[in-house]
Amino acid sequence: MTLLIISLLVLVILLSGLRIAQEYERSIVFRLGRFQSVKGPGLYWIIPLIETQQRVDIRTKTVDLEQQETITKDSVTIKVNAVLWFKITNPENAIIQVADYNKAVYQFSVTALRNIIGQHTLDEVLREREQINGTLQKIVDSATEPWGIKIEMVEMKDVEIPEAMQRAMAREAEAIREKRARIVKAEAELEASIKLTQGAKVMEGSPIALELRRMQMLSEIGIDNNTTTIVLVPSDFTNAAKSFTELVSKK
Repeated sequence: MTLLIISLLVLVILLSGLRIAQEYERSIVFRLGRFQSVKGPGLYWIIPLIETQQRVDIRTKTVDLEQQETITKDSVTIKVNAVLWFKITNPENAIIQVADYNKAVYQFSVTALRNIIGQHTLDEVLREREQINGTLQKIVDSATEPWGIKIEMVEMKDVEIPEAMQRAMAREAEAIREKRARIVKAEAELEASIKLTQGAKVMEGSPIALELRRMQMLSEIGIDNNTTTIVLVPSDFTNAAKSFTELVSKK
């Protein structure tokens, strides 16, 4: 009877050491306080009362970096928030090297975001967002690598600009558009003047072409019924008509 009780007690102790880790989990096993191994996924066994474990999730995690108020290189105060994706690549270091890897990643990312914004002007922050995201990712990834953490991606979501700066940027954009419109108009007028000069030179050597162009212009004007058309008669026709009238009157 005593042997049966002892056997059952041993069996219970052995069964109490069985553990199951999911496919996305890893268990860091400590034996009497010292690191022993990383186990999982699936079924594994640890020594009861001697070995303990801590589990980590190795799936990609999303961290929402709350809005940060910072000053750009050109002394403009803006508010920026971002999203960071990371995953654990070395479960042992994630538990042993840092007390709370989630908090550590968050705090360092926020600090790095503020620092990198301070190294760029407002225009650079708005135009070169992808480049800043890449630089921020490299900075955070190099710092978290000893912790066994891989930073997969960093993306700035929103950049909030003061209203006064928004109005100034709107005026600047309007001035730029007006400048472009004037340049285009001037270029068009220059091109038209060149074409007109070329046409005038061609007509100068061909009076017939000049007369045909004049007749074409009159026909275009006459399309509108409400238009009063004044026909300019060449001086040669006028002089010829005057001479003919004087000749008839003498007869």
